Amino acid sequence: MAYTIGAGKAVISTPYWYAEEMLADGRGVLTPFRDSAALADQVIDLLSNEAKRHAMRKRAYLFGRAMIWPQVARRYMESFDRARAERRHFIPPGFTARALDKHPGELPPLRLDHLRQMTDETGMLQHAIFTVPNYREGYCTDDNARALMVSTLLEALGNSEATELASRYLAFIWYAFNAEIGRFRNFMDYQRNWLEDGGSDDSHGRALWALGTVLGRSNTAALQSMSGHVFEQALPAILNTTSPRAWAFALIGIHEYLQRFAGDSRAGQVREELAKRLLALYQHHRTDDWQWFEPGLTYCNAALPHALLMCGKSIPNTAMTQAGLESLSWLTSVQRADAHAGHFVPIGSNGFYDHNGERARFDQQPVEAQAMVSACLEAYRLTGDKRWRKEARRAFEWFLGRNDLNLPIYDPTTGGCRDGLHPDRANENQGAESTLAFLQALLELRLAENDPLSTEAQSQ
Repeated sequence: MAYTIGAGKAVISTPYWYAEEMLADGRGVLTPFRDSAALADQVIDLLSNEAKRHAMRKRAYLFGRAMIWPQVARRYMESFDRARAERRHFIPPGFTARALDKHPGELPPLRLDHLRQMTDETGMLQHAIFTVPNYREGYCTDDNARALMVSTLLEALGNSEATELASRYLAFIWYAFNAEIGRFRNFMDYQRNWLEDGGSDDSHGRALWALGTVLGRSNTAALQSMSGHVFEQALPAILNTTSPRAWAFALIGIHEYLQRFAGDSRAGQVREELAKRLLALYQHHRTDDWQWFEPGLTYCNAALPHALLMCGKSIPNTAMTQAGLESLSWLTSVQRADAHAGHFVPIGSNGFYDHNGERARFDQQPVEAQAMVSACLEAYRLTGDKRWRKEARRAFEWFLGRNDLNLPIYDPTTGGCRDGLHPDRANENQGAESTLAFLQALLELRLAENDPLSTEAQSQ
């Protein structure tokens, strides 16, 4: 049948599965099994109807162009290239991966193909169907804030596309700010209609994180000016939020901002207030067997100790530093396959993990690995303890296949990242949050390699 279709001939067949697929849409004719009369009728019909027969032949011939050997060979080569790229960092069962902290050159090369694919003239689209942007889901401030942070890290590494990308994402965040209520909108449809007047607490905190990162790290004057204007107007509203993660996101952004604008007393006051709230939460919920800020572990968990570590160092406040290190140490032990040398296992989003409850193993989300990389790198900068650099690498290796299923989450053929790990497979959609989580983790590790503390430690 394949040969006949490729030759552009009219085909009459019984309806076995392959024939049903190949001869659909008028490319051939199906007749019932063991029905010679029906077969004879179709033969006579085609022989007596020249226009019908030639139309069928043409449709079959065009369809068959994808089946000729040059096309099939090209598909084979694409499959081989993809397998080689994905297996580069694959960890087979029973084998031990070489620790990335001992082989920093093994970090994947930076690819921005999928980042560009998910970015249009408005900003970063939220979701993808496989690697194709899903316009139906529109945009959100959360992802454009993440993209702005990634762009700022790209600028710090000297990437030539950084300013153009950052301008696109910053313009979105500027437009998202609702000056009437001092809050950021979050969700926008593809027709550029906002779907709410004010977004979630977390989206507000994450936008402040992104703006603070621009203000603290970027050397582009236009980005600095625009970010400063929005940051100043949006900062007061964070005090009216109730989400501990929103506080943590904002605290990380305020810390970045104050690295360059240390004299801003208003930002300093907001930082101290939010940091006190986080510390109070930790002191209230902490027990010997549950060293955490809340009665459960949910999402972006490592951001909480990350924020306290930054505040403990900069305020300074020893209690905050100790709480940050203790809670992060406990979290690393919880999010590990075994107590000593196991791979990173983030808390699953399908139920999370309540104190004295059952822990959800799946679905595992890329943002958890990114949050752990960021927090552990901060702990390493604070303490100089190489253990934290190793923990950061352990979390990053989750993207590369050192995980429960030994499957790569990062896709080196697109530069994108799959949306998570299910119990039996990876989620093949490559949305904005996942891709940006991978890029942020990769860029922070690359920047850490250039840090004098990291360079000195690696030489010891």
